[in-house]
Amino acid sequence: MWLVVGLGNPGDKYARTRHNIGFMVVDALAHRFNASFQIGFKGEVGKVELAHQPCILLKPQTFMNLSGDSVQAATHFHKIPNSHVIVIQDELDLALGLVRVKVDGGHGGHNGIRDITRTIGSDFIRVRVGVGRPQIKGLEADYVLNEYRSDEKAVLGEQIVDACEAVLCILSDGAQKAQMRFNQKQSPLAKKA
Repeated sequence: MWLVVGLGNPGDKYARTRHNIGFMVVDALAHRFNASFQIGFKGEVGKVELAHQPCILLKPQTFMNLSGDSVQAATHFHKIPNSHVIVIQDELDLALGLVRVKVDGGHGGHNGIRDITRTIGSDFIRVRVGVGRPQIKGLEADYVLNEYRSDEKAVLGEQIVDACEAVLCILSDGAQKAQMRFNQKQSPLAKKA
């Protein structure tokens, strides 16, 4: 059994913000593989088979800073080891359009990852989805809680597809092969420049 967690904040107010890209990716996987969500583990949870692997999809509804409570509840109940936990997060240090796969490591200032690390440790797999940084330093919190601009939405659609493919690649071929496939890709924005 695998646990695929999309990070975000609950409610319509946050639904289309950069901080909710994890929810968007999990929703895209659920739509593609006909999964539906129910309430459980302090979140919205669905069961699905991805890449011939039984998976739990999870969108914690605890708000970002307490995501670990939801993840810990699901891993404990299903006895899922950290090596089978994939967390999809927004990443300020990556440009819009980029998707990277990482195993273990620090939280990099991301409060959702920090809280998951607090509850289950750091040795899980992350799919880091680039949102870029604001032009003015110090505005990061406001930036991630704002919606994508209209000129970013075409790239966002491609990026969600890439993030879904990264999850499927991890499940079918392992994290190392997913890193080789996705960690070298250029941003679609860089190609246009």
